[in-house]
Amino acid sequence: MFQEHDHRENLSLALSEVLDDIGVNERMVMRRRRHFMLEETMRNIPHRLTDTNVSVYYLGSRSEGTTTRGLDSDIDVLFCSHEFNIIQNWSEWKHGKLNYLMLQDENTTLGYCFLQLLRPDIPLPVTVIPIEHYIRDRSGRVLYKNTIFNGAIPDAVSHGPSNARQGQHGFCDTDTVPAFSCNSWPQSASGWLERQDIRRWPTQDMRRYAASTGCFVVPTGSKVSQYPELEWRISTSLAEKHLMLNLNITQIRCYVLLKMILKSFLNPQGEINISSFMM
Repeated sequence: MFQEHDHRENLSLALSEVLDDIGVNERMVMRRRRHFMLEETMRNIPHRLTDTNVSVYYLGSRSEGTTTRGLDSDIDVLFCSHEFNIIQNWSEWKHGKLNYLMLQDENTTLGYCFLQLLRPDIPLPVTVIPIEHYIRDRSGRVLYKNTIFNGAIPDAVSHGPSNARQGQHGFCDTDTVPAFSCNSWPQSASGWLERQDIRRWPTQDMRRYAASTGCFVVPTGSKVSQYPELEWRISTSLAEKHLMLNLNITQIRCYVLLKMILKSFLNPQGEINISSFMM
């Protein structure tokens, strides 16, 4: 019994030491995070100076510092437009804005929504289809199609909502995802904010901050949807990033080790059987 315990402890210490040596340590994690925080700030300066209603966010393992050499992690960029007012209830409607109401009913997949176009002068639905990227459903609702961003980035390969630039010599692979922002937390995820966890993680402060980040709607439908061109995926990427940034170095090492196992044994040929997001 004691020998088994000693073996596990020695193995754990050895793994931790190896991960430290290849850069999964507090110093390198903070360096990676500071790099992408600075990169994000620099990308957003031109938009602020020109009053463009756009924000750029760096997400994923590189910006979180949860990667190392050999994992070949790409750079995840979320390109968010604030041009529209995406709302979840009528009290959030704004005069003079292009308002869209997030709809979730028996026709939408869990975690997805439709976007219904509303009038800018009074809080009522639009009844006439304005341009080609809209469609009227059986209930008479004018819905925004998620195909609006198709072909938005030249020479990029589409993977769901993302546009990937891959194999460019001297550059990391980059996934760029377009999105619209919603200021309120998804109603379908309200239970997560109120849930009491016996492990006391995430803390209530972390949950409150996560709720303050609102959410995004991303132009992609579920693979099992009957209406793949009409669904928009609800994303809480900023809340997820906040949780990842609150992991300690031991948790980060465990996560990186899981990703190594994933890449080496579960997805050895580059196929996606299980994603690191699931991990």
